[in-house]
Amino acid sequence: MKREPVPDTAALDPAAKEAQFVHRVYAEIAQHFSETRHSGWPFVDGFLQRQAAGSVGLDIGCGNGKYLGANRAVHMIGVDYSRELVAICAERGFDCAVGDGLRLPVRAGAFDFAICIAVVHHYASEDRRVRALREALRAVRPGGALLVYAWAQEQQGRRRFDAATQDHLVPWETRAGAVHQRYYHLFRKGELERLLAQAGGCRVAESGYERDNWYVVATKTALP
Repeated sequence: MKREPVPDTAALDPAAKEAQFVHRVYAEIAQHFSETRHSGWPFVDGFLQRQAAGSVGLDIGCGNGKYLGANRAVHMIGVDYSRELVAICAERGFDCAVGDGLRLPVRAGAFDFAICIAVVHHYASEDRRVRALREALRAVRPGGALLVYAWAQEQQGRRRFDAATQDHLVPWETRAGAVHQRYYHLFRKGELERLLAQAGGCRVAESGYERDNWYVVATKTALP
């Protein structure tokens, strides 16, 4: 099958790049994407199981909601930019809402904890990545935890990327053979910690690597 050339994104500003190569793509692939997302990653599941019974958590960029029911002893609310993915969550009986990760539709400090799994790497500038982390922290109460995952530049699995850049278009092929390009910024070791320090109001409690992702658990230390 003949492949279309990878688009040139150099002329696009970050918001336009995300609109074309993130938001539009997930609107088009939502059902197929959901069908491929079943099992949670071990560290994320462990983090959710450690949360106190009765606590309230926020899943930022919840996708098809695979983590929203991971611990039935806590109440999870999901937010995602994709109306199509939020509709899938609602069909599955989860509490969810359409929302922008740069302007979450929640009160400051309303949640005991939050997760943001494989989302921050879709923001197309460092400023927007810092803003997304700051907004995620805003949603959590002081003393609460935020778990963030992002694709690693140091991939150890089957994917191979040009090491000369951290910014890539990654193809998603549908069952019908259509190919959609998704924007990713691949994070280097220590980059999440550095951006969280720029976001402010938190301290890193734990960090590590799982399934070609860097992750950080940050504890919120102050009100925004």
